[in-house]
Amino acid sequence: MGTQRWMAEVGEDNARWLATESRTALLASEYRPRAVGGGCIEFSALALGASRELGEEEDGYITDDGEGLRVWIGDDAFELELVEN
Repeated sequence: MGTQRWMAEVGEDNARWLATESRTALLASEYRPRAVGGGCIEFSALALGASRELGEEEDGYITDDGEGLRVWIGDDAFELELVEN
């Protein structure tokens, strides 16, 4: 069985910010989103859970509703897609 992870294309600046400066970037490595190149960000199950704890006024918060699983930066939402290893 593979490891679940979620990826979104958010742009280079947003990916770098989420991975290095967001509130979750200050947590232990397993709880941090990772910039994986090409403007993409990756969340492990633990990182996704940590980001779900953010309030909607914070960049990097996660919503999961009828429109799908999304990460928010400012007023922009980026679709997260499940990827299995």
